[in-house]
Amino acid sequence: MAGYHGSTDQYLTRLRRIEGQVRGVQRMISEDTYCIDVLTQISAIQSALDSVALCLLEDHINHCVVDAAKRSDEEGREKVQEATHAIARLVKS
Repeated sequence: MAGYHGSTDQYLTRLRRIEGQVRGVQRMISEDTYCIDVLTQISAIQSALDSVALCLLEDHINHCVVDAAKRSDEEGREKVQEATHAIARLVKS
């Protein structure tokens, strides 16, 4: 079971809101909105996605990593490594 299982509805709500923001940017582009206004909205979308990613990461650590560490040191280390790689991907983006 995924670490975010108990928060699925909250994540879906946040992602739907982000989806609406993306559609808003599409509309802004089609309406020839001023560049800086479009960039401001894109920045808000990126920030919202980063927030969702950090919450998912926290849920992963609190659930998946902790549970694996309880099962064995080796499983715990594997999950920590997995989380570290996910963090590295987030930082690069």
